[in-house]
Amino acid sequence: MSLNKEFLKDIPGVDTMLLQEDIIKLVDNNNIELVKYCIRQSLNELRNSDIDKIPSFNTITSRVKKILKSITERSLKPVINATGIILHTNLGRSPFGDKIANDTIEILKTYNNLEFDLDKGERGSRNTHVSELLKYLTNAEDVLIVNNNAAAIMLVLRTFAKNKEVIVSRSELIEIGGSFRLPDIMAASDCKMIEVGTTNKTRANDYISKINNETSLLFKTHKSNYSIKGFTEEVDLKEMVGIGKSYDIPVVFDIGSGLLLKQKSNNLKNEPDIKTALSSGVDMICFSGDKLLGGPQAGIIVGKRKYIKQLKAEQMTRALRVGKTTLAFLEAACRSYLNEDSLYNDNVFFKTISKTKSDIKNTALLLQNELKGRGVESEMLNSKGKYGGGTLPDARIDSFSLRIVNEFASKRKKSEFFVKMYHALLQEEKPLVAILKKGELYFDVLTIFDNQIEEVAATIVKVFKEGLKN
Repeated sequence: MSLNKEFLKDIPGVDTMLLQEDIIKLVDNNNIELVKYCIRQSLNELRNSDIDKIPSFNTITSRVKKILKSITERSLKPVINATGIILHTNLGRSPFGDKIANDTIEILKTYNNLEFDLDKGERGSRNTHVSELLKYLTNAEDVLIVNNNAAAIMLVLRTFAKNKEVIVSRSELIEIGGSFRLPDIMAASDCKMIEVGTTNKTRANDYISKINNETSLLFKTHKSNYSIKGFTEEVDLKEMVGIGKSYDIPVVFDIGSGLLLKQKSNNLKNEPDIKTALSSGVDMICFSGDKLLGGPQAGIIVGKRKYIKQLKAEQMTRALRVGKTTLAFLEAACRSYLNEDSLYNDNVFFKTISKTKSDIKNTALLLQNELKGRGVESEMLNSKGKYGGGTLPDARIDSFSLRIVNEFASKRKKSEFFVKMYHALLQEEKPLVAILKKGELYFDVLTIFDNQIEEVAATIVKVFKEGLKN
């Protein structure tokens, strides 16, 4: 039932709340205007809520404290990833590691030459940073960096296909994170999407039959976050490039996942890489910076100079440009590709996927021993890690997980305990994200760094023992 006028008069005022003992303590440690703001927010929530009586002062004060905490404490904070998902989208995808982070902070903590040409002593362009490095790594004629891959696609479509037609296979009408779909992106870019082929089979003639005077682009998408198997057929990139050349129509390839160069990892051997794809003669490629590249969120467009030049001149480009932070982290991440040892030591993504099964088991044993030394027994189990981040949907990495061992009166009580423990771990000073599955709690060590072992063990033990007391 809605709060009526009779109840409204019973809601305490700000001045009354300021006289409460716990609120007085808050004022002693915080700006009084901030505390007043939190009180007003809490009281306004009461006025707009569906209740049948006014809560106690303690209940209102608890809400005031929670609002104050949400303002004064960091919202974005480091977490420990015990899920076994390397590029966990909800956990920031690719971590940077010490080397890349430290190199970048040296640039960001002072002034820098973001838009200053040091050779000419005059204003320069931010588009020059990282460009030569990416051109070298991919053999691209030119490069443009925007704020994410969806923006990169939208910019390409709007620049070359506004009010015109874009041909794309039905099997490649992808949906990316957050329910954003390629057809919607095309509609938002003011171009007309022409679907060809079927869900499982698309042939060269399907594209050719739809080409007309209104066709402005041939669009190909890498199915990076799903797979279609069985009775299938698709037009490969080289064949699409041939069609484009025959009809003088640019071909765009959205690789998305962003593998710069071919790598030795078995799971990556069939993943398309930017350098090889460009060798097909494709006109433009769009990809992400924070997936298989191992860098920050960014949309990177590489390709032929004449097309990148047009993109740079498009008015929307300014709205999509990246700042110094993205450019600094992207450059540091890309510099690790200049040396294979550096790539597999300094780039956290590649360092993680290069772990041997023995390496991962050793991490599990270290954590298991730390837990045992603190009085908590665990069981080691085989598990399968994932690449995550909308990449390599069928690939799995052999890993190991630990499961806490303890006797419970019933299966239901056990399940309730671990559900509470899972959420309690998320409320720690450094949250620990584990795997809650069928009433059991697992800690996959693939994504736990060796220097986190003691901290992880201490956190698990603390929350576990507190849970047993309650």
